[in-house]
Amino acid sequence: MKKVAGSWNRFELVWLFLFTAIAIIFTVVSKDSLLGFTVFITGVLCVVLTAKGKLISYVFGMYNTFGYAYIAYVNGLNGELMLNLLFFVPMNVIGFYMWRRNMEGGKLAMRQMKVRDMLLVGAVCVAGSVLLGFGLSFIKGQNSPYIDAITTVLSIVATLLMVTRFKEQWLLYIVLNMFTVLLWVIRTAEGSGEGPMMIVMWSAYLMNAVYGYYNWNKGAKEAALA
Repeated sequence: MKKVAGSWNRFELVWLFLFTAIAIIFTVVSKDSLLGFTVFITGVLCVVLTAKGKLISYVFGMYNTFGYAYIAYVNGLNGELMLNLLFFVPMNVIGFYMWRRNMEGGKLAMRQMKVRDMLLVGAVCVAGSVLLGFGLSFIKGQNSPYIDAITTVLSIVATLLMVTRFKEQWLLYIVLNMFTVLLWVIRTAEGSGEGPMMIVMWSAYLMNAVYGYYNWNKGAKEAALA
């Protein structure tokens, strides 16, 4: 892909412009809250910069974490709320520190997992989702407990892979984003005002996850040859 502005290629610039424009238009048409808009924009910036292995992604990620936690709270998604406040906040700090230690010439050293480790990760995700979903189903006011559980567990595991710089994080993010879109489709059908914006945001994340895997796959191969 042709570089057109520093380390940014044309696809990345078009991607950012497209979804920023969508967010602005959607906010005006649907009269969505300013919070929803800022969560969308910081989320897009965070995932795009993460796909590029940029340290500053954690700065945007911290704001997005707090904003999304509040939106999850008002929509009765307790798994998402706990995930963001109890896990993503400290992991943003830890991730920033760990990435900074593994920058080589301003470029993040990316890694690749072994097959046996990937199978173990898959087993943990399945077992964790079933157990958490069962627990969430007993919480009063909880919506879509098992889908909420799946997105929560996948988010935790994918984040752990992200801070430890494994490219396989993006495979989990692809599955995670699919389920999160479904989660917000359900909430929108049930009357959530923030739902449509969240559907667009997580759809953007899904597209970025595919690109992230492509980019990190190249980075992991380059690191292995170095």
